[in-house]
Amino acid sequence: MILHRVRDGLPLMNLVKLRAVPILQQLHLEERLLRSSSDNWCIINDGTNRPNIVMGISGRPSELIDLKSVLSDHVPVIRRFSGGGTVIVDDGTIFVTFICNKDAIPGLQPYPHPIMSWTGQLYGDVLHGFGGFHLQENDYAFGTQKFGGNAQSITKNRWVHHTSFLWDYDINNMEYLKLPSRAPKYRSARPHVEFLCRMKEYVPSRSTFIERTLAALGNHFSVKSIQQDRVIDPSGTLHSGSKLLTRQELEEAYSSQCEKLRMATTPV
Repeated sequence: MILHRVRDGLPLMNLVKLRAVPILQQLHLEERLLRSSSDNWCIINDGTNRPNIVMGISGRPSELIDLKSVLSDHVPVIRRFSGGGTVIVDDGTIFVTFICNKDAIPGLQPYPHPIMSWTGQLYGDVLHGFGGFHLQENDYAFGTQKFGGNAQSITKNRWVHHTSFLWDYDINNMEYLKLPSRAPKYRSARPHVEFLCRMKEYVPSRSTFIERTLAALGNHFSVKSIQQDRVIDPSGTLHSGSKLLTRQELEEAYSSQCEKLRMATTPV
C-alpha cells in the first residue's frame, strides 16, 4: 500500500512506463491493479510485441473479424475484460491507461460519459496545436478521422479507462476487421482507410506525445514513477477477464458462420 495518498495538494498517481509489453500481459496487469489495488495508476505501453486483435468483453468474432483470414494468417485474438469495440494493435500503437478511485478527481462522477469527457479535456490539452483534436462520440479524432479508441470498466469504487492510440498502422492489418454494425454516426460508413488517421502525421514524435500526456496528468495528480518489475507479475493473473481465444474457438465460430450463410442461401 502507498502510504502518502496526497502529495503537493494533489492525489498520488503511480506511473508505470512499459515498452513493447505483450498486450495480453498489459491487460492482466490492468485488471489486477483495478481489482486488488487501492491506488491510482497510469500505465503507458509504447507498442506491443506483435499484431493482435483485441475485442471487447461482449464481442462476437463472427461479427467483428474476418475469421477466414485471421485463421489463415494465425493472428492472435484476445477478448479483454472491458467493454468497447474491436481493434488491431501492434508496434505502431501507443497504449495509455488510467486506473482511478472514484473520488480521485474532484467533481467527476464515475460513469462512462463523465469519464470520457474528462479524458477528452485532458487529451485536448495534450494535443493542443496539433491537428484540431476532437472527442467524437467515444473516439479521439483529428477533425473527423479517428486515431484513438477507448474502452472502460467501472467497479463499485474504481474505474479504468484505456486507450489505444494509432501512432502508425498497417492498412493491410485493418482488413482483418469487419465494418462494425454499431458504428459511430460520424463514421458515415467510411472504410478504414478514410475513417482512420495516423498520429505521426500530426505530432512530432512518440516521446513528445508521452511527455505532454504526463505533463497534463501532472495538473490533476502528483505523479510517481514505479519500476516495471515492482508491478509485473511473471506468473500471470488468475481468474482474469482477458483471455486469448483458442484456435478451436475461432474455428468453431467460423464453422457456425459458414453454416448460417449456407442455410440463408439454400432455397426453401
